[in-house]
Amino acid sequence: MKIVSLLPSATEICFALGLEEQLEAVTFECDFPDRAKNKPHATGNAIPQVDDPGEIDRLVRASLDSGEPIYTLDDELIRTIDPDLVLAQDLCRVCAVPSGHVEAALDRIGRRARVVSLDPSSLDDVIDCVQEVADAAGVADRGREVVTDLRARLSRVRNATAALPRVKTLSLEWSDPAFVGGHWVPEMVEAAGGIDVLGAPRHKSRTVDWSEIADAAAEVVVFMPCGYDLAAAVAEGKTLLDRSELGAARSVYAVDATAYFSRPGPRVVDGVELLAWALHPDDFPAPPAGRVTRLR
Repeated sequence: MKIVSLLPSATEICFALGLEEQLEAVTFECDFPDRAKNKPHATGNAIPQVDDPGEIDRLVRASLDSGEPIYTLDDELIRTIDPDLVLAQDLCRVCAVPSGHVEAALDRIGRRARVVSLDPSSLDDVIDCVQEVADAAGVADRGREVVTDLRARLSRVRNATAALPRVKTLSLEWSDPAFVGGHWVPEMVEAAGGIDVLGAPRHKSRTVDWSEIADAAAEVVVFMPCGYDLAAAVAEGKTLLDRSELGAARSVYAVDATAYFSRPGPRVVDGVELLAWALHPDDFPAPPAGRVTRLR
């Protein structure tokens, strides 16, 4: 079977399922595991690369409002591969190529493939996507093994936090404008022993006023800017420390959001384990280096 993955989380799922040899192409953002970087890129970025979060938000909104694509597809590469299975999504136009664009591209280049759209909105959905890919790729048994392990790890964290005090937590997904995490993120916080003060489970991430953040009076702030690795999150997170709206927080953390929060793949369970330590540092072992930095 020849597989093309058009979102980084699907690429991570393929590697977790042992489908490396069948994976013919990935996106330019696929960077885990390292071997994924060696695969041909079936997508490119259609918007200019800038560092300022406010300018990034403006460019993305302008593209969406005008109906212009944020990502490009390499039609010729897909034609050459002639894939049997394409993994796409419809959850977020900012995150990856929508499945409808993929279907149109296959029609345009005269190829036929099964397109599976992975669109989780909850923590359980994220894990279910592993099995969905496994079933589509013909490795259902391997999928059940991976899913069982992920659910067991989640259960261990939930059981360990059941008797601990709930910690008021702000999941800050962007800084300009301020966004709070949605979809699976509030459930990650809940599983780790917290209460997400502004995020709504299974709903989209949303913009909030800084006055709302101040009123929420979170005890712990986790800065998880979508698409940022740890170094970038730390650099930007330090600029937030002087904001009076975060004054009630006893701790402010920056995390590798790309690896453990933004992408709905197997590593969200690592994210839950990381959060459990951030919220209850005396009750959980510190995560490996390179995942989280305490800013305050």
